[in-house]
Amino acid sequence: MLDIRLFREKPDYVKERLATRGAGLSVMVDEVASLDEQRRLAETERQKLQGDRNRISKEIGIAKKKGEDTAAIEAEVRGIGDRIEQIGRDADALDQKQRELMLGIPNLPHDACPVGDSAEQNPEVRVWGEKPVYDFTPKDHVALGAQHGMLDFEAGAKITGSAFVVYRGPGARLERALINFLLDLHTTHHGYTEVNTPFVVKADALVGTTQLPKFADQVYHCQEDDLYLVPTAEVPVTNLHREEILKLESLPVQYAAYTPCFRREAGSAGLGTRGLIRMHQFDKVELVKITTPETSMEELEKLTANAETVLQTLGLHYRIIELCTGDVGFGSAKTYDIEVWAPGQGTYLEVSSCSNFGDYQARRMNLRYKDENGKNRFCHTLNGSGTALARLFVALVETYQQADGGITIPEPLQRYFGAGEIV
Repeated sequence: MLDIRLFREKPDYVKERLATRGAGLSVMVDEVASLDEQRRLAETERQKLQGDRNRISKEIGIAKKKGEDTAAIEAEVRGIGDRIEQIGRDADALDQKQRELMLGIPNLPHDACPVGDSAEQNPEVRVWGEKPVYDFTPKDHVALGAQHGMLDFEAGAKITGSAFVVYRGPGARLERALINFLLDLHTTHHGYTEVNTPFVVKADALVGTTQLPKFADQVYHCQEDDLYLVPTAEVPVTNLHREEILKLESLPVQYAAYTPCFRREAGSAGLGTRGLIRMHQFDKVELVKITTPETSMEELEKLTANAETVLQTLGLHYRIIELCTGDVGFGSAKTYDIEVWAPGQGTYLEVSSCSNFGDYQARRMNLRYKDENGKNRFCHTLNGSGTALARLFVALVETYQQADGGITIPEPLQRYFGAGEIV
């Protein structure tokens, strides 16, 4: 969440930055500021009353020693005590309402974030490689999956429902190969520490990484145990250090983790959602960084480059898009999307979204570090897919298909897959 001091000291700046996300948020800023003022006034009154109670209590003691009647003054003290308790309840209620409001206010887009209203205004930052050219009409991954018995959407629907799939034979082997390839690349070449976390988390973890309460309708909730299926490894991995104070010399912390990802919202039926494009469950290798405010933008560039290396190593054409203020995610201050070209789709597919959250998540998790002056400061958190498997799978098989439907396996992936092609 945002620093409450911004609402007190720079409300116009907060409104200005939030306005770049869209209309309607300035009212929430005013509400938070009003609640904060009421809460602070209540706290001031409570402190005054506590002082009065202490002073009068001493007077009662002196009066009793003199044998004076203290009934009236004792009644006054009890009244003060009752008022202090009431103020406490009111202050707690105001504090809770203020927190709930602040949890619903998105992060401020970074000053370097391009201003725009929607995805159509996201600028293209750079392009790598060229679109492959074929002397035949390329098939999509659904047709290729059926030809090789790799993807079974009917079985997924039968045992679970729509937007689920069963990988079979070479499809399952390719999926496993990609997971191992990604983990090895990021841990061996990019310096990330691999972690294997639970696939279910407490609500507090989702609050920390901003999925709750704003996006409660998009996560799977196991009500009996009050646990949630992870929508991404970002959630358990970033929360590994919640409520901790890290040492400066330990930063940046860099983690890589594989998890399946579960999302209730898989998109509407139609164009761009066929096959593996939007699923309720998909695999992903996530990259998470925890660092200092001074280095977080530099680390965002490194994180994005790490994710790009995946596509470069596999020889897949892609482009980098920077999200404008009207399209950047709820908790993000600055985001790059990596979009890989999928020939069978005839379009680019997002395979990684690399974001710098500033201290927005850290405040929700109370994640801090001790700086060189011994002061506790909130960390900056970053994450990005390194990458999402379903769409990487799509781009790979569609890019490396042959005229007869065979699929060449890129050389760096062959030792993981165990063969040079799918025939």
